[in-house]
Amino acid sequence: MTGRALVVAHTHKPRAGQLLREAVELFGEHGWQAVPEERDDRGPFDMAIVLGGDGTLLRAVESVRGRGIPLLGVNVGHMGFLSEAEPEDLAATVARIVARDYRVEKRATVAATVTDAEGRVSADWALNEVTVEKELPQHMLEVTVLIDSRPLSAFGCDGVVVATPTGSTGHAYSAGGPVVWPEVAAMLMVPIAAHALFARPLVVSPLSTVTVAVHSRSRTPGVVSFDGRRGLRVAAGGKVEVRSSAEPVELVRLGDGPFADRLVQKFSLPVAGWRSGPGGAVDA
Repeated sequence: MTGRALVVAHTHKPRAGQLLREAVELFGEHGWQAVPEERDDRGPFDMAIVLGGDGTLLRAVESVRGRGIPLLGVNVGHMGFLSEAEPEDLAATVARIVARDYRVEKRATVAATVTDAEGRVSADWALNEVTVEKELPQHMLEVTVLIDSRPLSAFGCDGVVVATPTGSTGHAYSAGGPVVWPEVAAMLMVPIAAHALFARPLVVSPLSTVTVAVHSRSRTPGVVSFDGRRGLRVAAGGKVEVRSSAEPVELVRLGDGPFADRLVQKFSLPVAGWRSGPGGAVDA
């Protein structure tokens, strides 16, 4: 059975460039056409294979979202939380792709609108998170957080992260937010270094809208980033509204292991302690 694969590689990692050449050759041996990213003809593809870390995968997501192309990440980065395979498994990974021996997991995304003080509106989206951070390091960003247009809390902070469950292990996690299983339908709101008594992470309904309004008294504008890749400036008096998007991203999974196993593997979590029984299992 023939097919077409889009191959996206980290542009500054020699190992990724080498794997790209190997992937093109391996797909060719199976009768598939492998097209490097720079030759993307916007035609139909059965699969996109991403050779890099999570940043490279997020870049690939920008290219394939809305085109019905699932993505499989091969980790050539550090953690590679979104990746599914390691470089040494490339031949076996390609063989499973051409055999259609995989499952596709739909990951929720969020859509955001940024409205400036004059009422001009811009729109963007994210797979991981939308982050509003202070532009000037010497001042706090003064914000009001609203849920479904109802004010919830106002405080000074370094920023606010609004994340998907997929993004819960990224920026939101480093800011003190919870890890949320990917299949949970929810959004997270996580303040960054907030100067307030009530500024705790929140898990809200996927039907809700989370608004981060930059107060008119804020001495620094905000900078809005989408997956840390695209950015906009939002001055005092502006606001950012984030809601669930109807357009998911499709990630390829080769195994059936639970999400807990991925957490343990990627974060190198200690699962054996002084109360461990034989074989490292914790006594019940």
